Amino acid sequence: MDVKAIREQFPILNQEVNGHPFVYLDSSATSQKPIQVIEAVDTYYRTYNSNVHRGVHTLGTKATTAYEGAREKVRRFIHASSSAEIIFTRGTTTAINTIATSYARTNLQAGDEIIITPMEHHSNIIPWQQAAKATGATLKYIPLQEDGTIRLEDVREMVSEQTKIVAMTHVSNVLGTINPIKEVATIAHDHGAIMVVDGAQGAPHMKVDVQELDCDFYAFSGHKMCAPTGIGVLYGKKELLENMEPVEFGGEMIDFVNLYDSTWKELPWKFEGGTPIIAGAIGLGAAIDFIEAIGMDAISKHEEKLATYAYEKMHAMDGITIYGPKHRAALITFNLDDVHPHDTATVLDADGIAVRAGHHCAQPLMRWLDVTATARASLYLYNTEEDVDRLVDGLKKTKEYFGNGF
Repeated sequence: MDVKAIREQFPILNQEVNGHPFVYLDSSATSQKPIQVIEAVDTYYRTYNSNVHRGVHTLGTKATTAYEGAREKVRRFIHASSSAEIIFTRGTTTAINTIATSYARTNLQAGDEIIITPMEHHSNIIPWQQAAKATGATLKYIPLQEDGTIRLEDVREMVSEQTKIVAMTHVSNVLGTINPIKEVATIAHDHGAIMVVDGAQGAPHMKVDVQELDCDFYAFSGHKMCAPTGIGVLYGKKELLENMEPVEFGGEMIDFVNLYDSTWKELPWKFEGGTPIIAGAIGLGAAIDFIEAIGMDAISKHEEKLATYAYEKMHAMDGITIYGPKHRAALITFNLDDVHPHDTATVLDADGIAVRAGHHCAQPLMRWLDVTATARASLYLYNTEEDVDRLVDGLKKTKEYFGNGF
C-alpha cells in the first residue's frame, strides 16, 4: 500500500495550517475526500444533473443509472444479498432512527427489553430511549469491563426471552473497542431478538459482510469513508424491511395514491421519500471504487500497524491516560494530566495538527470513564507514522507549555 501515492489523491492534505504542514487526525468525525470523489460529484452537477426515476430524457436516465449503480456498489461492498436491502439515508443517525421508529415502535410492548452498551454514540442511545418511552419497553445496558470491552458471558446473562432488540456499535468511536458482533447476533437470535449494528466506525475501516455477521440491520455513513456528507446507508434483511412502514411520506415512495389511502413502492424505494440524495450517492459510489482499488485488507493492515505504533508511542509518555483496550481500531482517545482536552487540541492546532476534543457524542461513556471530556486522534488510510510522530511531539510541547505555568 503506497500511502504517499494515496495522500496525493487528497488535495486538502497538501496545505499548511497555522504555518505548519497539515496533519489530519480527525477521521472518526469525518474523513477527507479524494479527488476521484470530488470529481464524480462535480461531473454530476456539471454534465447530467437531473432528478432520478421520474423522467425518460437522457440526463434523467443517466442520473438514475448512476444513482442505482451506487446502490449496487454498496450492496457488494457490505455483501448484502440484494440491492433491495440497501436504503439510502442522510447518515447513520437517520438509519438508526428509521429502525427505532418503524420497527421498534411497531413490534415492542410493555415488558419487552432493548439491550445496548454504555459505549454507544448518542445516535445509538437516544432513539432507543424514545422507543422505550413510547412502547413501555425497558432499556438495559451490558456492563463494560475495565478496559472498555464487553464479555460474551455478560451478554448471555442479560439477553432473555423478553429481549426483542440488541443494538451495538461495531467499533466504539471513543474507545476503539471492536465488538464481537457475530457472536452477539447469535445470542440475540437464540432468544428471538434482532441485532442492530451501528457501523459508522466499522464500514470505513474493515471488511463488512452482513450475511456473515448475520446482523438484521447495519447502519453507516458515507462521510466517514471518503464520500460526501449527507449520505448514509441502512442495510436491513429483506423480510424485516418488507414488514416495516415508511417513516417519511410523499413523492417517490408511493405506488398508488387515492383520496383517503395510499400504497407504497417496493423495496428499497418505499423508504426513500422525496428527491433522494443523488449527488451524495454518486459520491459514495466513487468512494467505494476508490477504497476497493486500494483493498480493504490493505487498509485494515495499514491502520492496525498505525494504531499499534501510536498506542506504543503515546503509552510510553509520562502524564497521559489512554482510554480503551490495547487491541483497538485506529483511534486513540486520551487526556494529558492537568490539561483540559480543549487546551490540548488548541495547542496542537497551532502546530497544524487536527484532533477532536469533547465528549464525542458519548456522554454516558464519559461518565463511566469519570471525565467530562477527552481528546481523540483518529487515523485513516492516508495517515503515516510521521503524522503520529508529529502528534507525540505536539503533546510533549503541550505538557511543557502547561507544566511551566502558562
